[in-house]
Amino acid sequence: MKNKKVLFIAQTAGIAAMYAALTYAQNLLLPGTTSAAVQFRVSEALNVLALFTPAAIPGLTLGCVLSNLVNIGAGLPLDMIFGSLATLGATGCMYALRKVKIKDYPLLSLLMPALWNGVIVGWEIEVFFIDGKFNWISFLTQGGLVALGELGVMLVLGTLLYVVIVKRKLDQKLFIK
Repeated sequence: MKNKKVLFIAQTAGIAAMYAALTYAQNLLLPGTTSAAVQFRVSEALNVLALFTPAAIPGLTLGCVLSNLVNIGAGLPLDMIFGSLATLGATGCMYALRKVKIKDYPLLSLLMPALWNGVIVGWEIEVFFIDGKFNWISFLTQGGLVALGELGVMLVLGTLLYVVIVKRKLDQKLFIK
């Protein structure tokens, strides 16, 4: 494809579809692992794609919105808003920091989803689901649990995906530069 706008839109849509499909599949196979305070959402490993293409930023954000539609019936429409904002912030920072590496490893970028989700989703849980009053200890606990799950996904699955993409030079074959 020569038209970069069309390619950008196609990549955005493809990434959104992959994120949503992975989340839905995990939710069917392992209910509760994609939407609790302590979650290990496999699709979050796709955040690594923000290191290779700016199309991942809207793609992952849209994928998060779509995958959180399943939670509306469970009374969790707020996560569609706040979780998606956390994804937008995290992937935007990942893209901005993509060239900052420690021994060829983008550690700082890989920490962004844990940081953003820990703060934003931790705040969401604290304010809307715990007592209705803000408590710093509880917020740090909720945010820490969210960040811990996110950190596990990014440092294990995200790292694996990053290494495969780089070693096989898939970034040069698949993404807009």
